Amino acid sequence: MFRFIKQTLLAVFLFTAASAYSQTIVKGKIIDAATKEPVIGASIHCTKEGCNCGCATNALGEFEMRCKDCQTLSVSYVGYAPQTFAVSDKQYLVALNASSSLLQTVVLTANRGEGGKRSEAPVAITTISNKILQETKPTTVDQVLNKVSGVNMINLGNEQHEMSIRQPMTTKSLFLYLEDGIPIRTSGLYNHNALLEMNAAAAKSIEVIKGPSSSLYGSEAIGGVVNFITAAPTAVPVLKFSAQGNNIGYKRADLMSSISSGKWGFLLSGYYADRKNGFLDYSDFHKGTFTARVDYRFSDKTTLTNSLTYLNYYSDMSGGIDSAMFASKTFSNPQTFTYRKVDALRYHSTLTQVWSEASKTTFTALYRDNTIGQNPAYRVKDDYKKLNGVYVGKKDLAHGEINASSFHSYSFIAQHRQNLDWKKALLIGGVNVDLSPSTYGANYIRIKKDTLTKKYVSYQNTDSVLTNYATKLNNYAAFLNFEFNPLEKLRVVASLRYDYFHYGFDNHLKPSAFSGSPDTVNNFGRVSPKLGFTYNFSKRTGVYANYSEGFVPPQVTDLYTGVKVPNLDPSVFYNYEVGGWMEIVKNRLSADVSAYRLRGTNEVISIKLDDGSFANENAGRTLHEGIELGVNATFVKDLSFRLSGAYSKHRFVDYVEKGINYNGNEMANAPHWIYNAELWYKPSFAKGLRMGAELQRVGCYFIDPQNTAKYNGYNTLNLRVGYTAKGFDLWLNVLNATDNYYSYITSKSSFGYSYQLAEPRNFNLGVSYDFANLFKKKQ
Repeated sequence: MFRFIKQTLLAVFLFTAASAYSQTIVKGKIIDAATKEPVIGASIHCTKEGCNCGCATNALGEFEMRCKDCQTLSVSYVGYAPQTFAVSDKQYLVALNASSSLLQTVVLTANRGEGGKRSEAPVAITTISNKILQETKPTTVDQVLNKVSGVNMINLGNEQHEMSIRQPMTTKSLFLYLEDGIPIRTSGLYNHNALLEMNAAAAKSIEVIKGPSSSLYGSEAIGGVVNFITAAPTAVPVLKFSAQGNNIGYKRADLMSSISSGKWGFLLSGYYADRKNGFLDYSDFHKGTFTARVDYRFSDKTTLTNSLTYLNYYSDMSGGIDSAMFASKTFSNPQTFTYRKVDALRYHSTLTQVWSEASKTTFTALYRDNTIGQNPAYRVKDDYKKLNGVYVGKKDLAHGEINASSFHSYSFIAQHRQNLDWKKALLIGGVNVDLSPSTYGANYIRIKKDTLTKKYVSYQNTDSVLTNYATKLNNYAAFLNFEFNPLEKLRVVASLRYDYFHYGFDNHLKPSAFSGSPDTVNNFGRVSPKLGFTYNFSKRTGVYANYSEGFVPPQVTDLYTGVKVPNLDPSVFYNYEVGGWMEIVKNRLSADVSAYRLRGTNEVISIKLDDGSFANENAGRTLHEGIELGVNATFVKDLSFRLSGAYSKHRFVDYVEKGINYNGNEMANAPHWIYNAELWYKPSFAKGLRMGAELQRVGCYFIDPQNTAKYNGYNTLNLRVGYTAKGFDLWLNVLNATDNYYSYITSKSSFGYSYQLAEPRNFNLGVSYDFANLFKKKQ
């Protein structure tokens, strides 16, 4: 009996050892092919029929699994094309490419950074991928944002800009700019040039939501939300340097370095750019910015992310040119000393706790320090002017100001996500506190004007203080987002947010001063709802609809620039929207469409009073309607095509400003047609080569609210060619290739016409090299 037991145990031992010996331990790492970031939660499975071998990647993108007689393994993750690789005894590094399927695209902004399929988001949302950024090599953000249907970002020179998303081209506070889901400026202090405060070198992708999103992100999210998703530390070492320049004075150098070791991840990215002796006199600028990010992983479930961005910016402020210069093509900038400068610092620290696959909590602390100083061209006014039909004043005298606006922000955001075991339900809720004390001051300057050249040649500081005040800006908010599937193909999304604003105004001037509003307190509150659904008929076709509301509280400058504080309420916008998407030919042809009707109420306008003075009031109503279309096609293997277009109308419904009735008129700077088409050729016989052509059309539009004059719009053609090999990337972008003569934006006022002259044809040549490839060879 003992001998039988001994032989049985020996057989079991030999069988177990043989089984263990026949198994292969496979270790590896899954990364994003474009960004080199780890892909967390990717599934790895054996392709052999009947084999149940499988695992998922951890927070570092790593995996380890035992394979028995496995020949090939497959890797899959939402938003990426599946990939297979053969099993051997090597350490695997698998790079996944983003999926070309529209419905499989993962979006973050639609549900406050929690991620989800595009096909489950009942909004018009577009992702500008890392691939698009790398192929376009933009020097300004408008060069990629204008690829999105219905978006027209206006280049005002040196990264300054206006925006148009479901609104006319405007400087009003109707757009919200985010960095990783966090506003880059505080509410109430909107600046239309805010995107120049971004570090474009740190962006791995950009998401654009069109239409109101106040139910998730609060005020100013009316026409649209632009969210810059920044790069995370890479899974493999990266050290990349690039340099570029063009023939009209622009130069730029970028640096990006990242490494991960153990529980730590580090990333540094930034760039320095300047322009000197450009095609317009007095249009120089320089900008230096960097982002430093440090991640620490306490465990697979607890991580801490710290990110700091700093910006130093200076630009001459040239302003537009008048109709005489535009018509004769003779340009002489009258400004010789006006400028804009920005110093901005943003720091945020986010602690993420994953309790389970169904539960996650994040805590974010944020600090901002921002100052904008100006000697603005738009404040320069001649003393010599026509009054009651007679010219009065001094011809060699003009008036202006030097001003500075600054704020500090101390913010806290707490958010929790909970998946429920009912109808695939998802609940996201949180609170937000933003405390942002701010100051504003302006001093009068006397300007000397040369009567022969008509240039403003110098200025003299004075003791005359025009404006000097401080404001406490406190915003308290709570938000809730609930999603569920009442039917398998139907997903319902409901969002609700409450915002409370407290403005505490402290005027340092006497009531008789230019800005002499008395000290006061203003409070505003608003509930913002949103309700929508998606219905996916199949994996390739779906529709959506939503109703949403957005609001904008009065800006600080609306309330406190004057001798009296007006009684203003928030402007409220009501949006109705439908849309859909279809993959007509799998991985070959897809399209998305959206239609909207947006009503604006309580808009702030300037009213002419009986005594001839002006005051701000809530009196305006506007209507915005449009259709947006996007098409992506791959006709043959090496040729791809994209079309993004929009037709819209923007009208005054009830709008009397400064005594002038605009009811029924079209709004100024609101073209009906905007489209952007692009063709790329990437020949198979020359791997790494790319050639692209892009055409942008901005249609004609009225240039004044009285609808007395029009601008015919413009067409511009951009050509791009690049080649990537062995860590090098060379590119040549020919912008405005036909050397078309046009204005980015044209306007008409009582002072005459103003044209923002477009850049002439320019050749931008650049080169980048990833030194990580060199390091790999030496190892």
